[in-house]
Amino acid sequence: MKKPILLIMAAGMGSRFGGPKQIEPIDDHDHVILDYSVFDAVRAGFEKVVIIIKKEMEQDFEERVGKRIRGHVQLEYAFQSLDKLPAGYAIPEGRVKPWGTAHAILCAKDKLDAPFAVLNADDFYGADAYRKIYEFLSAEHTESEYAMVGYQLGNTLSDFGSVARGVCEIGPDGKLVTLTERLKIEKRDGAAAFTEDDGATYTPLALDTLVSMNLFGLQKSVLDEFENRFPAFLDENLPKNPLKCEYLLPRVLDTLMQEGKISIEVLETSARWHGITNRPDLPILKAAIQKMKDEGQYPDELWK
Repeated sequence: MKKPILLIMAAGMGSRFGGPKQIEPIDDHDHVILDYSVFDAVRAGFEKVVIIIKKEMEQDFEERVGKRIRGHVQLEYAFQSLDKLPAGYAIPEGRVKPWGTAHAILCAKDKLDAPFAVLNADDFYGADAYRKIYEFLSAEHTESEYAMVGYQLGNTLSDFGSVARGVCEIGPDGKLVTLTERLKIEKRDGAAAFTEDDGATYTPLALDTLVSMNLFGLQKSVLDEFENRFPAFLDENLPKNPLKCEYLLPRVLDTLMQEGKISIEVLETSARWHGITNRPDLPILKAAIQKMKDEGQYPDELWK
């Protein structure tokens, strides 16, 4: 059995953040979130990392991150581009937005020859999450057995605006039943609630509700599913929303799950998520990183 691969999605535009947040320094040694992701992954056992970026970002990524980590892990880049479409399809005029996370993974298909974990470059997941997903992927599973790391909602909220989270319903066997995307979840009066009508009404959510942070453990079989289903997605969505429709990983996985083609085991973690959804999140993240260093969870210089 081949060792699991870590796949990091870093081709997003960072529109809410106001720039390429994937390469924003978060400590005094110019480390970015991705440095910590790879550091935790290596400690968990991963030996190969594939980073999905846009081709025009390659030099920046290599200069800011790649050259630091190459001596510690096998590193490869995959490139997400708008023109990677099925035969017979063309880029809509005026489209600049990437095609989404499921499409990003498709762009890395030729580099994924083993079970793999996939995650976002701009999320800090915590060491426990990497250990749990690596242990799952290293065990014997069928091609239809997937996993997802589940976070307690209260450990994933931002103090500076709403967040989008996949809210999980979990069966008694620990498997995911449904994954419902809530686009605007906010802290409200010491608790959490989501709105679907721009704040006119709110529905409360318990802080210990398990949510997805887009950290999945997948088998290679998912790559063919993504490829085979992409034309139907384009046929349905291009006429309605040609400039912004996205082929999203959680939605495709939910469809496969509802069709009975896959199961997704939920690996619960007590780790606290950190990220920079909005620019005011940045100093909060920096302070959290420094606190973890002071506690001995990370060395001052990761790759020294």
